[in-house]
Amino acid sequence: MRKLFAGLAIAASTILLAAGTAQAAPTPPLAVPDGFFSGIPPELINPAGSLPGSNDFSCKPTAEHPEPVILVHGTGGGQQTNWGKYAPLLANEGYCVFALTYGGVPGMPWPVSAIGGMLPIEQSAQQFGQFVDRVLAATGASKVNVVGHSQGTLMPSYYLKFLGGADKVDKYVSLAPLWKGVDALGVSQLAPAVKRAGLEQVQADTVEKLCGACFQMAAGTDFMNKMNEGGPYVPQVTYTNIMTRYDEAVVPYTAGFVEAPNATNIVVQDRCALDYAEHAGIAADPIAATHVLNALDPANPRPVPCFFVPPFTG
Repeated sequence: MRKLFAGLAIAASTILLAAGTAQAAPTPPLAVPDGFFSGIPPELINPAGSLPGSNDFSCKPTAEHPEPVILVHGTGGGQQTNWGKYAPLLANEGYCVFALTYGGVPGMPWPVSAIGGMLPIEQSAQQFGQFVDRVLAATGASKVNVVGHSQGTLMPSYYLKFLGGADKVDKYVSLAPLWKGVDALGVSQLAPAVKRAGLEQVQADTVEKLCGACFQMAAGTDFMNKMNEGGPYVPQVTYTNIMTRYDEAVVPYTAGFVEAPNATNIVVQDRCALDYAEHAGIAADPIAATHVLNALDPANPRPVPCFFVPPFTG
């Protein structure tokens, strides 16, 4: 009988140890899809949802990565559609990752509600600030890091400069930034022409109702002049600007190149001539992604690869 009980005790201990080992097994990494458009299927499957690895408000930052990362989409993008690659990539790296859809037209049903960046940037920046506060409260962090694309490189700056956000952001990483404003298709000449023709109210009643931010981003507008007064940066934040020569939306691409002691400017083709990513593709470009990882964790830089990257998909 004693042998039976001893055998049962050993067996039970073995089962418990095995169970403990199973529970302690590391979580397998999330799949990291390729291509800028990889965030669209998740939005179709789970409208207004969150990508794998993002918006876990129970996530607590680690000592290695003490600041949560907020992904900020571009004009027409959303928290899923813009970030199919980056949400799981950064989560696999150990970051607490968050993303929002800002600037959607109020009261619209899905799928229109998934199209962000349509409101005037001042309004979107207020939404962004509220999201930052929510992330800080949930994670217990004192600051966040920002990774933005296109309009998402400019809108948070309004929050930093004019809405009291400068002390809540540590690192500010921009993909296809437009600090100086854009002039694609001569759009910078449109605002002065509208003023000369006395059509400002017509513009406000038509185009600006559909996209209040669109004309704000043109070079030389009152909004861009305000953003650049005293320079586009705040001194307590570290900036990294990642640009592509093939950007067809931020024209010229050097609109994102602004030198400062607290800024690093990277043109991906200066490091790799085989990279043909353009405005959309740079938000999924694996070479640009390595620059992003290095910007977020400069103490542990990794080699930047060089290989062919196609346009449009990245």
